[in-house]
Amino acid sequence: MNHRVIVYIDGFNLYFGLKSKGWKRYYWLNLQKLAINLMKPYQQLICTKYFTSRISLPPDKQKRQSTFIEALETLDDFIIFYGAYQDNTVECIRCGNIFSKPNEKMTDVNIATELLSDAFQDRFDCHVLK
Repeated sequence: MNHRVIVYIDGFNLYFGLKSKGWKRYYWLNLQKLAINLMKPYQQLICTKYFTSRISLPPDKQKRQSTFIEALETLDDFIIFYGAYQDNTVECIRCGNIFSKPNEKMTDVNIATELLSDAFQDRFDCHVLK
């Protein structure tokens, strides 16, 4: 009997983890294939759930993210969940200048909520959190 698996991916953690390692060539990774390749022979991937927030600036990064998300939307059994940004006021410790800095919100809450909901509804036997 196959064990049902759901994969949960924090898009920002994945992106910044790849960036910190200098692994730019993996930015356009097929996340569904990655999930499938993580499976053991007795496991069956039920779906992959991807959590992110849409960026708005700078325009070139926003366009790249939109293109990547559009590619992800073509994958079977792949669901995208969106958080949001909250502007935080920050003061520069050197010059005292006050500016707004966006801070991504809700990804962790969305992942936890979705994982608990799936567990409660017995949708998986095993989960992968990336």
